[in-house]
Amino acid sequence: MKITVLCTDPLHPVVPQLSVWQQAFVARGHDVALVYDKSEASGGDILFLVSCSQLITESERGKYTAVLVLHASDLPRGRGWSPHVWAVLDNTPQITICLLEAADPVDSGTVWLRQRIQLEGHELLAEINQKLFAAELELMSQAVENFDRIEGSPQQGEPGAYLRKRTSEDSRLTPDKTIAEQFDLLRVVDNERYPAFFEFRGNRYTLKIEKVNNHESE
Repeated sequence: MKITVLCTDPLHPVVPQLSVWQQAFVARGHDVALVYDKSEASGGDILFLVSCSQLITESERGKYTAVLVLHASDLPRGRGWSPHVWAVLDNTPQITICLLEAADPVDSGTVWLRQRIQLEGHELLAEINQKLFAAELELMSQAVENFDRIEGSPQQGEPGAYLRKRTSEDSRLTPDKTIAEQFDLLRVVDNERYPAFFEFRGNRYTLKIEKVNNHESE
């Protein structure tokens, strides 16, 4: 099969794992390209959109037999930006990842596959991503291996409002609140790209959070 994987952020933490997935499927005899701009998507059997911020038009989708999006919510609920992050902020213990067909409007297409991951409430962003990315890659693998046998299902139910895109301002801490009250926010901040910060006594401060295993603290 001729497969393209499009991730529009070359620095996104999923990219190294996408590269490993690419190499594994090339070894199985597939033609797999990992690209970072839709202009590089030349056509083929499958176009996977992974952490893709570019809109793929109907004519662009027509270059492929299937254009499939990975989306971390139990669609139709949770359409929009960063659904798994919003779910963690709502202290949601289980996150559903959908593999769906790209369509207009965004996130409204037929769902091919669903998979769920369980969070225990202590995971920081890297650990959340590890579980999320593993599920996403598994869905991609299933789609390739069962390409001619999968029958998608139209989304059912009321989708609700689209989730907005998060910005660096969403990493703001409130000095008057406790750590416990803001722990879920600390769980989803990126120490490098959008660290937690607060303003106090006329100055702005950033905070980085790391988990120390129990045996290391004894």
